[in-house]
Amino acid sequence: MIRIAVTGPESTGKSSLVSQLAQHYGCPFVPEYAREYLTNLNRPYTTRDVETIARKQMELEDSISSNSKNIFYDTDLLVCRIWMEVVFGACPDWLIAESRNQNYSHTLLMNIDIPWESDPLREHPHLREEIFKRYRTALIEDERPFTIISGMNEDRFENAKNAIDKLHTLLF
Repeated sequence: MIRIAVTGPESTGKSSLVSQLAQHYGCPFVPEYAREYLTNLNRPYTTRDVETIARKQMELEDSISSNSKNIFYDTDLLVCRIWMEVVFGACPDWLIAESRNQNYSHTLLMNIDIPWESDPLREHPHLREEIFKRYRTALIEDERPFTIISGMNEDRFENAKNAIDKLHTLLF
């Protein structure tokens, strides 16, 4: 079983890439729940909202993962963890622990080398470099194997595909 998480700062092409990869490899993906939740929220979000998003993301992962051998994840709990730290200055211990216990074969960390695209749910265009460094540091500290994915448009997809193909060779 190959489980690939795609993570990283806002506006780095996570959702687009996951969709492309899942189609290319003919396997399902777990969508990002935060976008659905926040789109329907008619007030500013709170720490409780982010915790609800994290729990629902875990439920989605469990429900979709149980029926598939290979799967992609459009985000992971590391996103919620870093989001809490950046916006609220702290993250609950349970969320830190859960983010460290996620069992992925590999993680693709999306680089910030593509232009920022404005979106009503995106908040931190001025913090992209700092947030990217937080992701990289957390992945190293959590001892999660990862590859940084860079490149524009089709190059980004090809770089991700090449990383996955190398991983597939190593695992099988």
